[in-house]
Amino acid sequence: MRTLTKLDRDSRHARRELDDHIKGSGPLARHTVDSHGRRQAGSSSFHESARKHVTGKATYIDDLKTPADALHVALGLSPVAFGTLTRLDLEAVRTAPGVVDVITVADVPGHTDIGPVFPGDPIFVEREVSYAGQCLFAVAATSYMAARKAAKRAKIEIDEQPAHLDPIAAVERGELVRPTHVQERGDWRAALEGATHVIEGALFVGGQEHLYLEGQACVVLPSEDEGVVVHTSNQHPSETQKLVAEVLGIPFHAVTVEVRRMGGGFGGKETQASPWACIAAIIARRTGRATRLRLPRSIDMQVTGKRHPFHNRYMLAIDERGVIQGGDITVIGDCGYSPDLSDAIVDRAMFHADNAYFLNAARVTGHRAKTHTASNTAFRGFGGPQGMMAIEAAMDDIARRVGEDPLTVRKRNFYREGADTTHYGQRVDQTALLQTLVATLERDSNYWARREHIKAFNRASPVIKKGLALTPVKFGISFTAQHLNQAGALLHVYTDGSVTINHGGTEMGQGLHTKICQVVARELGLDLDDVRITATRTDKVPNTSPTAASSGADLNGMAARDAASKLRERLFDFAAAHFDGGLDREGMRLEDGQLIAGSGESEYRLAWGELVQTAYLNRVSLSEKGFYATPLIHYDRATGQGRPFYYYAFGAAVSEVNVDTLSGEYRVERVDVLHDVGDALNPAIDLGQVEGGFIQAMGWLTSEELKWNDKGVLTSSSAATYKIPTFGDLPPVFNVKLMEGHPNSMASLYRSKAVGEPPFMLGISVWSALRDALSSLTDYQSSPVLDTPATPERVMLAAQAIRSKAL
Repeated sequence: MRTLTKLDRDSRHARRELDDHIKGSGPLARHTVDSHGRRQAGSSSFHESARKHVTGKATYIDDLKTPADALHVALGLSPVAFGTLTRLDLEAVRTAPGVVDVITVADVPGHTDIGPVFPGDPIFVEREVSYAGQCLFAVAATSYMAARKAAKRAKIEIDEQPAHLDPIAAVERGELVRPTHVQERGDWRAALEGATHVIEGALFVGGQEHLYLEGQACVVLPSEDEGVVVHTSNQHPSETQKLVAEVLGIPFHAVTVEVRRMGGGFGGKETQASPWACIAAIIARRTGRATRLRLPRSIDMQVTGKRHPFHNRYMLAIDERGVIQGGDITVIGDCGYSPDLSDAIVDRAMFHADNAYFLNAARVTGHRAKTHTASNTAFRGFGGPQGMMAIEAAMDDIARRVGEDPLTVRKRNFYREGADTTHYGQRVDQTALLQTLVATLERDSNYWARREHIKAFNRASPVIKKGLALTPVKFGISFTAQHLNQAGALLHVYTDGSVTINHGGTEMGQGLHTKICQVVARELGLDLDDVRITATRTDKVPNTSPTAASSGADLNGMAARDAASKLRERLFDFAAAHFDGGLDREGMRLEDGQLIAGSGESEYRLAWGELVQTAYLNRVSLSEKGFYATPLIHYDRATGQGRPFYYYAFGAAVSEVNVDTLSGEYRVERVDVLHDVGDALNPAIDLGQVEGGFIQAMGWLTSEELKWNDKGVLTSSSAATYKIPTFGDLPPVFNVKLMEGHPNSMASLYRSKAVGEPPFMLGISVWSALRDALSSLTDYQSSPVLDTPATPERVMLAAQAIRSKAL
């Protein structure tokens, strides 16, 4: 073997990691790595900003330095939910101390409607007020306190009308933000008419506040010519670029949007971060001064949309064993006042109305109801969780009707060979994986032994009841809007061998940037420390899709891989032709920071830095762009049939609860989770996503209750009145594992699977376990109606209703 050179920095990295390992403080002390210690894609590594997070060095929007003359913006909001604006006198606002500018709809130079997909979202009210908290005007002042005090001086008169807050009544009146959609397969009417049993039910599924740690915020700087630079906490920079440009009446290329990281998003910054950037941009251009807009938490909660509440109904035909023969399912999404993303959200609720079960002949109908609240929007799962709730409720109901354990009924209804086509026409691949996963969890969680113990406990305990439930997840991965399934990346290699990667995805704490760096490190045979991410910017990778639909790593990772692999092949071609005697192009590889050619005695090794430096001196480009578009997916809305998803991710959870049936108080005692991520890109980060998703869903279904008064004003507008889970709510026993040995059957990124949204639905097992505990009051003869969130009050009322029927 002949070694041509060796980079000194390689040994420095090795010494640093060894020192950290000896001290017990370095990455090797805490994380599983590959056999070379490189922490590439497929191995665990800490988040790329982890140290910055815990030391306070990570920069968020409110940390950004601005010029001394920067302006601060406060908003003037409608105090009523529905009516006509008859007077808006802002003279006292304009003359308030510190005020520099005040704007209304009349001051918008370009578009006044900033609807992200469909029109219906005015940047400011012109005449019709559609929800309490809708923006009437904005004030820019030399301090935020001055702006906020000035906004209160406005004289506002609105001809108030009764707010429409009932989505069921809205559907009956034909008040919809988008047309109703239907998916239909087989003769579902005949199935119901000939059924041995028909199961009917209705369920209200509550919404959810995003409650991201970092609220809605942006800083806008006027640039040369007519443009602006927008720093924003935002999941969709390209959409914000478009809307800001349209509001200002300037070309898209005059607007640059940058996102380094968000302090949480969960879907709440996919479309609803743009209005604040638009308002700040108008002021920045009018005044020529940097402009900062940050919403206080209570205002943030009032003016932004939530997870859609849903009203679901189901009518299912079953045989004597509880196997579904067909049925009719209706979902009604409470969309708020405008379309926002509701068309796609209700679509996804419809796509997931089956969850993991073969519906046979079925019709699924989705309505998009208009109500006078803030326009509801994307939230982790994007309608899928709400759609699944109906069929999971039905599974419990079927089990009580046929006298079987709910798990038995669920397994009988799983997608399986010969029964593997959804109601929208897509074949479910890997049905055996679903069955294997559930069987493994069933065994490892000691489900049946615990079931017998719980039955015995409940027979002897008249007040405290235990509940147990195992629920599955089948979640489709892809944007259902086909054109969004594309991504780009930009890779630079510098002459010292260091690498930067930029892509269209955004980081909100989920570890996307870490995974992208790991992909590049793997493709180029480098350590993770050699690759650095740069802030997402619209002038680096254009026309990007939102970081949503669990597709961030799938899309952007493949684009980064494309860029890195093209650059790698270019370097291989160069090396084969350049070096004396020639290097064997066949089998050439990058590994452990070196180019390796040949094998055995004829093996040549060339250090990465030497390869890069030589390529540069010979005028070989060290920059490359990458692109990826998801193949195979399609959906025909006219027929309600197609293949909207590239693949499915699976999972299952077992939850056990203790319920005081007199007070309604309860505790989640144990949770066991087994989740399918294919071949994991980063097991450590993936486990964190599974754990976090479960707890977030548990909160959605138990404690997080949105409340409006009868005039349509949100009353749960702070952490004092809206309760997310706390550390004390975590189950004392919380076992989470990733399914191993089952790579994705589709050609995804290293055969991995998405992990952002699918684990969220695992939390449904907690709600089902509460129903199981209450069902024991009837000796498991029936399941109670239990709308969500299943607060102690609702649990208590459900127990009282059961006892009243028994009298």
